[in-house]
Amino acid sequence: QVQFVESGGGLVQPGGSLRLSCAASGSMFSIYAMGWYRQAPGKQRELVAAITSGGNTNYVDSVKGRFTISRDNLKNTVYLQMSSLKPEDTAVYFCNANPPSMGWGQGTQVTVSS
Repeated sequence: QVQFVESGGGLVQPGGSLRLSCAASGSMFSIYAMGWYRQAPGKQRELVAAITSGGNTNYVDSVKGRFTISRDNLKNTVYLQMSSLKPEDTAVYFCNANPPSMGWGQGTQVTVSS
């Protein structure tokens, strides 16, 4: 069973940038399509960025052009580079397989506020 540890969140002003990291345990990481998900207060968790095992990416419309997902299979890590952040990006961010098929980590809080 793969487990995930997310990091890199924090408080940032509108227009700022953050880079999230997700370290995955287990030897089968490279075969999984992965995703970054977020959950804002009072809202359902949503998939915001996805990457296949081969590196193809896809994004929800609200983050296209601002977020970039990438992966390093040698490090068992998936990243989310976020720029031009907006207050509506405030949420707890999680990673998981896509579709999510494993236990959820603790997530990392991203707060965009002046």
